[in-house]
Amino acid sequence: ELVELEVRELLSEYEFPGDDVPVVKVSALKALEGDKEWGESVLNLMKAVDEAIPQPERDVEKPFLMPIEDVFTIT
Repeated sequence: ELVELEVRELLSEYEFPGDDVPVVKVSALKALEGDKEWGESVLNLMKAVDEAIPQPERDVEKPFLMPIEDVFTIT
């Protein structure tokens, strides 16, 4: 709870919506070890991400564009 409060204060300090950002306590290690509570918390995290970050609208009528950062030649 103290860490959550400090993170929210830090977000607010840098002009992010610290009071509105969802905070989900997760332990991937405990989830991988089979702890049911922490396994459910990973699902809660994914649910919070899906709710907090909107899906971008994709224009499927236009051609597919993919940026390429670098090309390597193998000889």
